Amino acid sequence: MTLQMESPAPSIQVENWLRGEPLTNFQPGKVYIVEFWATWCAPCVTAMPHLVQLQEKYKDSGLEVVGVAADEDAPTAVEAQTRLDAWLTEKCSNLNFRIAFDSTGEMNRLWMEPSFSLGIPRSFVVDRDGHIAFIGHPMHLDQILPKMLNGSWRTSDEAKAADKKRIAGGQREARERTLTKPISAKLRPAMEAEDWMAALSAIEEGIALLPDNMEFRCIHANLLLHKLRDMRAGLPVLQQLVEDAIDKKFEAVAWMGMVLNELFDPKMDNSHLPHAQRFAMGDKLSEQILTLNPPQGDGPLKFLWYVPLAQYYYESGDKDRAIELIEVALKSLGDQEGMPDHMKQHYLTPLLQALANYTGENACYADLCVVPQNKAPEN
Repeated sequence: MTLQMESPAPSIQVENWLRGEPLTNFQPGKVYIVEFWATWCAPCVTAMPHLVQLQEKYKDSGLEVVGVAADEDAPTAVEAQTRLDAWLTEKCSNLNFRIAFDSTGEMNRLWMEPSFSLGIPRSFVVDRDGHIAFIGHPMHLDQILPKMLNGSWRTSDEAKAADKKRIAGGQREARERTLTKPISAKLRPAMEAEDWMAALSAIEEGIALLPDNMEFRCIHANLLLHKLRDMRAGLPVLQQLVEDAIDKKFEAVAWMGMVLNELFDPKMDNSHLPHAQRFAMGDKLSEQILTLNPPQGDGPLKFLWYVPLAQYYYESGDKDRAIELIEVALKSLGDQEGMPDHMKQHYLTPLLQALANYTGENACYADLCVVPQNKAPEN
């Protein structure tokens, strides 16, 4: 049965409560946010301080936040719980809501799977009568939570349309996952063996099934241009990908960043790519990315997508702009409260390497320093 708006909320069946008193049932008159998250999930940990703020802001209106860690990554349940408890102690000293732990799969079976929720973070809002009022990303809670608390949300056309769209998207994604699974089973071993022709055959099979799958299309371009170095076949593939991204067939800045990375990943040798076409595509993509996620705005993931963006400007001869973008990206990364240290370092290293290369000086952040590995910009 599909879990959707107006459905009775499933029960809370977890192994342990790590913070706060156990919740045995949803009390009438209260509104609950049931938040599925994990410590390895960067958007999840970024949302934690926001949930603390919501709990404080709306506690007198009957709000209760419940965090559910049902996807911790560890060899055993004991290790997962120990790691989670240590993370909460270190990163969330001001936590003001309950945290539950479950490694049995029961919470995912009751909540995530029947709602077509295939990723985290995922917020479920349970209304005052124990029925589901919202399922979605926590970024939307600021906008809709006041309407839930005053009782106007569930009767609105906006709520009904949003839930209908969510279910359709979830069903489509579930179908896509079913189709992509056998493709991935062929693609992964071919990539690991560096059998590029076998990988190309698998990815082209995947694109035939799912022509709008952005991940498949990026891999397709990468194989043709960087592995097989087939410019005749690869350039039209990448140029079409650029046009589709800019025409907002793919809405997210992340997709544009992925495409730009095929052209200006500073870790890759792109000297074999035709100069004029490479920079023309880079110009189009960089303009769009900066329009949608400008340096002065609070758009997400600058620490990720500004790396190829800065490299484009550096190779174009605008070193000052490149340095500025990397500094903005470093600030964006520093603002990620609660992000695990190993994950932060994963993103930090390429940022510092780019900064060192652009300035010609050692770049340091906390106890991590990198030295320049300069290559002259292509002009």
